[in-house]
Amino acid sequence: MRVLQALGGQAKTAEPKVAIVIPCYLVAPHIAQLIRSIPRRFDLIVCVDDASPDDTAQRIAELDDPRVVLIRHERNQGVGGAMKTGYQKALALGATVLVKMDGDGQMSPDDLDGLLAPLLDGSADYAKGNRFVDLAALRRMPTVRLFGNAALSFVSKAASGYWNMLDVTNGFTAIRAEVLRRIDFAKLADRYFFETSLLIELNIARARVCDVAMPARYDTEQSSMKLSRVLVSFPALLVRGLLRRFYWRYLIQDFGPVSVCALTAVPLLAFGFTFGAIHWLESIRSGTPATAGTVFVAALPIILGFQLALAAVVLDVVASPSQKRDR
Repeated sequence: MRVLQALGGQAKTAEPKVAIVIPCYLVAPHIAQLIRSIPRRFDLIVCVDDASPDDTAQRIAELDDPRVVLIRHERNQGVGGAMKTGYQKALALGATVLVKMDGDGQMSPDDLDGLLAPLLDGSADYAKGNRFVDLAALRRMPTVRLFGNAALSFVSKAASGYWNMLDVTNGFTAIRAEVLRRIDFAKLADRYFFETSLLIELNIARARVCDVAMPARYDTEQSSMKLSRVLVSFPALLVRGLLRRFYWRYLIQDFGPVSVCALTAVPLLAFGFTFGAIHWLESIRSGTPATAGTVFVAALPIILGFQLALAAVVLDVVASPSQKRDR
């Protein structure tokens, strides 16, 4: 096994076609079994120990698996930070396709072939697992996590623009190296927003994304993502990501119907709500009902703005460069 402390290490093995990148934090009970279960044809496994306080790194080292490159962070950087380190190392070692697998045992190597198929046959640039097609397996998913994933997936669709994807938050992914090299790593989030931020950047790059059906697996492992963190940090990140995507896709790259609808809707809605609020408060203060004309002046821009905003969303959905793939 090759243990590297920095990204500048030199590899002595032949360049692999597929690299498995595993961010590792508090996964000591699962990591050894996961690595053993990865088929031998995958000859590069990059494990990034994200300053895990348990013996994760030791258990990886004890495997003495020649396929494994172990990178150790001196301080915790989050799943996104670990993935960026792993991606950079895999790219440096010549990987042409890079797979992300979590180290907690929720992702099965049995699904690797299905995940890789759309990339290897050239029909997609990025593939993501979709757990929302196996109803039997979903019944075993914790209820809070199920509804949380569903809600987060919906708002992530709006931010990323990949409206046809069902399981946006799924971390079992594969990406082609030439597409990954077009992504500015500085724009990718360091922590749990990483997958969504990557989708946003992929949409800006107009990458083709594929949803690959696979079963949900929930056994004894515990997710380290906390609902409180999501509720506090994700809304601002989603809004920022949506605005960034809109700016690049519909103002810089392709100024068209979506741009016109959205840019017209915003001032109409702003005027309608502001004008209506001012006169509503004035009506309460004075005790005099607003006139029909005042109500009309407030309501018409809101109605028109809503219709234009809805049209922009529909056109954005139609332009979504994504597809679904059965197992």
